[in-house]
Amino acid sequence: MDVLVTGGTGFIGTHLCRELDDRGHDVTALSRNPGGAGLPSGVETVVGDVTASDAIADAVDGHDAVVNLVALSPLFKPKGGNRRHFEVHLGGTENVVEAAEDAGVEYLLQLSALGADPDGSTAYVRAKGRAEEVVRSSDLAHTVVRPSVVFGDGGEFVAFTKQLTTPYVTGLPGGGRTRFQPIWVGDLAGMLADAAGEETHWGETYELGGPEVLTLGDVTRLVYRAEGRSVRVLPVPMPLAGLGMRLADPLPFVPFGTDQYRSLKFDNTVADNDVSAFGVEASELTTLAAYLGVND
Repeated sequence: MDVLVTGGTGFIGTHLCRELDDRGHDVTALSRNPGGAGLPSGVETVVGDVTASDAIADAVDGHDAVVNLVALSPLFKPKGGNRRHFEVHLGGTENVVEAAEDAGVEYLLQLSALGADPDGSTAYVRAKGRAEEVVRSSDLAHTVVRPSVVFGDGGEFVAFTKQLTTPYVTGLPGGGRTRFQPIWVGDLAGMLADAAGEETHWGETYELGGPEVLTLGDVTRLVYRAEGRSVRVLPVPMPLAGLGMRLADPLPFVPFGTDQYRSLKFDNTVADNDVSAFGVEASELTTLAAYLGVND
């Protein structure tokens, strides 16, 4: 299979490109700045920006499949404000789908997110939900994958936790009770490669989570434990946390804002973990504690 991976030099993209290359596929990674990504020699790179339709048409042409990974983080405020979520997630997907249809591409794998909803409470989930609608209304065979938060080398989840907290004593909105189901990028990459390479996954939407559900407080304690430090979590009332983030929202040097506050009001977990569709059980996946080198 000749596959183009948009966002192929990003966190998830580099892992997926390596996985696809290991499986013998012809892989091209599209990125605005593809240099220095550390991809295997067999992976080609091409410059392109999904938010500019005329900048990706040539890159898409000639491929059997496209994996659309380009995304902004839901954990931090994007530069340019929440409109950037719609420019990148929605507008970028529209451009990728149009280019793929024009080029006669057969299949598109869309990386979405848990909670994606055109009418959701944050700009991130609304943009992701509307992007899913674009994919499903297209002429392309497709698969939509909605993972929980993804962790691993080069990822933002651990960095987000450390920026939101302090060692020894820290306050967390709602006492850190927001629940996540973190999935290791190495496990996710294998499932994405399966989805792209096997027609049995076409037309499906999968919600994927890791082997355990952890609260933000749990994650905080694990992150600092891995550094040999303890932390006591103190609850910050959600209304007070929301007020603080609203006041900080206009400040460009503050990485969190109202959208991030709203996201902490909802769990990021799966009702039914679809990892079994890829021949694995959740219990076989890598835990955050194992990745951090923390003994349970």
